[in-house]
Amino acid sequence: MATGGELKRAIGLMSGTSMDGIDLAMLETDGDGSVRRGASSFTPYDAKFRKRLEASLETAKAIEHRSDRPGDLTELEADLTDRHAAAVEAFLAREGLAATDVDIIGFHGQTVLHRPLKALTVQLGDGQRLATRLGIDVVHDLRAHDMTLGGQGAPLVPAYHRALAAGLASEWANQTPVAFVNIGGISNITYVDPEAELLAFDSGPGNTLIDQWVARHAGIPYDSGGAIASEGRVLSKLANRYLSQPFFTAKERISLDRNDFQVPNDDEAGLEDGARTLAFVTAAAIAKAQAHFPVKPKLWILTGGGRHNRMIVEDLTVATRHTGRVIVAEEAGLNGDSMEAEAWAWLAVRSLRGLPLTYPGTTGVKEPATGGVLARGR
Repeated sequence: MATGGELKRAIGLMSGTSMDGIDLAMLETDGDGSVRRGASSFTPYDAKFRKRLEASLETAKAIEHRSDRPGDLTELEADLTDRHAAAVEAFLAREGLAATDVDIIGFHGQTVLHRPLKALTVQLGDGQRLATRLGIDVVHDLRAHDMTLGGQGAPLVPAYHRALAAGLASEWANQTPVAFVNIGGISNITYVDPEAELLAFDSGPGNTLIDQWVARHAGIPYDSGGAIASEGRVLSKLANRYLSQPFFTAKERISLDRNDFQVPNDDEAGLEDGARTLAFVTAAAIAKAQAHFPVKPKLWILTGGGRHNRMIVEDLTVATRHTGRVIVAEEAGLNGDSMEAEAWAWLAVRSLRGLPLTYPGTTGVKEPATGGVLARGR
């Protein structure tokens, strides 16, 4: 790994597949082994804007080229960018910082279409607009270059997971291999073993099906703590219908789009049983991923919103009880809510240094690849 880089203060911005809001995190880092985690924040989207984002997934199906913005996507992109700018401004004010105190921003944007087999990925978000408004340099569009080199453009966080794994406290430092599991809208896993290649891939649906299910049947955005699921039972027939889909039986891993899995039909389950079954599917899909690792993990570190769903955690704990221990990120001294935003700050600095963001074992890219586009704000 590269060493000796200058420490930079970076802010990372992430709006994930759950479409619930903007995660922001600040780091001081060299984009490599030096990581000093700082403050973080979350800015929720209002219900009206969230519905606009969800509707954009349908509109985005008409996109054939990355620059296409059919329908109202141009207006939505500007609105989304301005919301990210406002989130940064509020954070800086809260922390008593000026724009000149920040060296770089890593801006993910909102994924509205991800078709790796067509080398097509689209994230709404105008990096230059953000940089100009804030007066801070912005690195954006971090996925696209990987795809031009044969990669799937996702996941991008694994290299950061490896940096975190190297800095785990003594209680956890020797628990390798370790698997980081980010349970967002889609679940993805990073396998870190000092003796093996860095591996990562999407494991299947995370919260997206559960969120859509409870929104439809209970009128709420998510199943807080897995409370609804805890009142239901696993419907084996429904669970098997998901787990027998080609994605789970294929030898090769592909990165997923939020729309790759559909919510159950209304006549397949009631509210509680549906939520319980979908939580089971999320956990079972994560556990099935072990088949793609050289050695089963000794430690599973859960991040993302799904770590709060106790049914997912319980099911995964049972499924891996003979091989490893399941903990949430906070037990290892990490922040499971801000980790992806932290990664985007770290990746932005790494991009500035021209260091690899993706690897053959993470995205399938032909060789380690850097990426990102720099928008000048100063």
